[in-house]
Amino acid sequence: MRSTRTFKGMAAIVTACLVMALPALPAMAAGTGLEPLSISMEEYRYPYQVRLLPLNIEGQDLNMAYMDVPPTGPDRGRTVLLLHGKNFFGAYWKDTINALTEDGYRVVVPDQIGFGKSSKPSIHYSFHLLAANTKKLLDTLGIDKVVVVGHSMGGMLATRFTLMYPQSVTHLVLENPIGLEDYRAIVPYAPLEELYRNELGATEQGIRTYHRGYYARWQPEYDEYVKVAVRWKLGAEYPRLAMSSALTYQMIYEQPVCHEFANVKTKTLLVIGQADRTVVGKARARKDLLPFAGQYPELGRKTAQLIPGAALVELPNVGHIPHFEARERFIREVLAFIR
Repeated sequence: MRSTRTFKGMAAIVTACLVMALPALPAMAAGTGLEPLSISMEEYRYPYQVRLLPLNIEGQDLNMAYMDVPPTGPDRGRTVLLLHGKNFFGAYWKDTINALTEDGYRVVVPDQIGFGKSSKPSIHYSFHLLAANTKKLLDTLGIDKVVVVGHSMGGMLATRFTLMYPQSVTHLVLENPIGLEDYRAIVPYAPLEELYRNELGATEQGIRTYHRGYYARWQPEYDEYVKVAVRWKLGAEYPRLAMSSALTYQMIYEQPVCHEFANVKTKTLLVIGQADRTVVGKARARKDLLPFAGQYPELGRKTAQLIPGAALVELPNVGHIPHFEARERFIREVLAFIR
């Protein structure tokens, strides 16, 4: 009964805000020269075949999209699981997938529910739920042990997955994970309605500025992910995606993992771009605390000390996405760690 009331409340928020959002859509469309992109990304080509895992969550029939890529080099009989970040989706792992499969690994890359080509429901999102969905995917594929690589939000999920299913994880790689600090101590609480309105009100320039903040050195190829976000906003179903995005921001804020790093017993590697200053909710952060927040060099060292036996690789002049900005070094470090 409780989840039914919650769902109806979310639906009411979506309906009310959709009325406010619709007049803004044509104005954005007129200035971009881009074609709308559906929130399930049917028109967007992933680097490998995408399959769907059916799930039923809170009475809703949903699909979890994933790529399952076999090794192209001599088969090592091992699988790597790649977990994407908050503002990305499985396709951005393309070069990492290629390098891993060439080295003989099978690679599984899910789009979590609420992201990429997966369903975008209004549900109670939790890292426990996303981890359980991911475990069901691995069980369906007959995979009992994996190397888990998580980037950004995927690092929080990778940590939760490892804590929930330690017997399934042989190695854990955290690539500039968010959640190395508890954002509740830095950023004031915002209700779901406010988070949702922020998503609806994002402009192309705002999206571009936000994405540029990920990198120490911007490259034209990174603009692909700005364009995807802008194209989503041009589609008629964008408010549904905006709501799922708001709900997952709420998940990140309310469900920290940093207090549990000492409980991780799996062999762990942290790969930390030293120029990263990501703080989830930075625009709302307390001004007196902001200079001390998002300090990834310090946070990386602190986390490496908390996780028993963790190894730390520090990448100078690299921002939030080492597998883009320091592609070869990132792959080299990951392969050396998991072999």
